[in-house]
Amino acid sequence: MLDLAVLAVLREEDGYGYDILRRLREAGLDEVGDASVYGTLRRLFAAGLLTTYVVPSESGPHRKYYSLNTAGREHLTRSGKLWRSFATTMDALLDDRGVAA
Repeated sequence: MLDLAVLAVLREEDGYGYDILRRLREAGLDEVGDASVYGTLRRLFAAGLLTTYVVPSESGPHRKYYSLNTAGREHLTRSGKLWRSFATTMDALLDDRGVAA
């Protein structure tokens, strides 16, 4: 799920590690850990779904920015469809059994 969330955050705007973590937390993923996000970024980059570039910073070390490439956008579209289908199925299963949300 974190792969999908990171790709979704990068859909609108490139970002560096801490910025991506902040945006995920602002979206409601409060429990996501720093190491998990950085590991996910490295894995998605290695899989060819992200590109990177470095931006100099006047207030500290240079920042490595991540952006979605074409393969990443296609993967996001496919994974989003699978997620929505799964979520719809789970909603139906939970509703049909009277499980409280």
